[in-house]
Amino acid sequence: MQFGIFSVSDITRDPISGETPSEAERIEAIVKIAVKAEEVGLDVFAIGEHHNPPFFSSSPTTLLAHIAALTERLILTTATTLITTNDPVRIAEEYAMLQHLAKGRMDLMLGRGNTAPVYPWFGQDIRQGLPLALEHYNLLHRLWREDVVDWEGQFRTPLQGFTSTPRPLDDVPPFVWHGSIRTPEIAEQAAFYGNGYFANHIFWPTSHSKRLIDFYRQRFEHYGHGTRKQAVVGIGGQAYIAKRSQDAVKEFRPYFDEAPVYGHGPTLEEFTQGTPLSVGSPQEVIDKTLTFHDALGDYQRQMFLIDHAGMPLGMVLDQLELLGGEVVPVLRKELAARRDPESAEAPTHAGLVKAKYGDGPARQPRPNANRGDNVTGASPYQDSEPAAEYPEI
Repeated sequence: MQFGIFSVSDITRDPISGETPSEAERIEAIVKIAVKAEEVGLDVFAIGEHHNPPFFSSSPTTLLAHIAALTERLILTTATTLITTNDPVRIAEEYAMLQHLAKGRMDLMLGRGNTAPVYPWFGQDIRQGLPLALEHYNLLHRLWREDVVDWEGQFRTPLQGFTSTPRPLDDVPPFVWHGSIRTPEIAEQAAFYGNGYFANHIFWPTSHSKRLIDFYRQRFEHYGHGTRKQAVVGIGGQAYIAKRSQDAVKEFRPYFDEAPVYGHGPTLEEFTQGTPLSVGSPQEVIDKTLTFHDALGDYQRQMFLIDHAGMPLGMVLDQLELLGGEVVPVLRKELAARRDPESAEAPTHAGLVKAKYGDGPARQPRPNANRGDNVTGASPYQDSEPAAEYPEI
């Protein structure tokens, strides 16, 4: 089981101090938060992708590569990478490079995003959001598994004899999660390829996430990747922790009330009652998180949102101390005791390499005449079979 934190990279006014951090201050802060996450014993750090104010994370690979250089153990990932408005060729190149620089300590979560104006900014039509997600990932999947790709689709120019560089580290593509809040077609896509499915699990009751996760597990088994129990599931969540529950509610309330994403709507108490939001003592956060397992079964990754709504850096670092020091150790023990032996292990690069090569050495790709030629378009050999085409939905 992996535990981590994710950030949406918002730059929001602090309702207590009245101050809004600069982009430079917020970027510096997020690096400190990621480094602290490793220090307190968490496994994963994730950053979202946005191309509009008030968010700063327009280049996740640049940020994650910098964090990789400052950490030793932390798995770095996204929440999410926009599969709709990014060119899959650029995704293949940039995340393979990140994989090399991070020595395999990375994966990525793909999603459609929820900011409508982004589509025309990158030459796309939001009404084609789902077909874009399906077609773009089919190409990305092939680019990481086939040395030479001939491809033609609806949304970008054809490729002839194309080799994406660098090739994935150890010739093992990064693990991919498909993230979604409400779209069963994305759960279907994750199941078809045998990839992970990540339910955001923030704004909706657990019963909503359960429907999508159950559907993904069913389709994962249908496509022959393993049993339903072996499907790879991640979920989001958000928490605010204090030693005493009344202090947690008092401290978090002004940030909740003014938060752009849920302020001025249901009360903090109503939102906590109806969604996965946890606000309370370490034990209360532990107890609520364990209810996710009760409802969803074994899952492989639990992520928490803790740095948002204008909370200052010091407050976030205090949250990390409590999360890593008092909450996660108990959750690790409790969830390990409940885990079905048939359930999948949490995905890591080392695990993927082991699955592909066993105890043998990993292949290290090198450019040569038999790997294609992007200058002439020649593709004399291919090292792998073409990936299956994604079915129409």
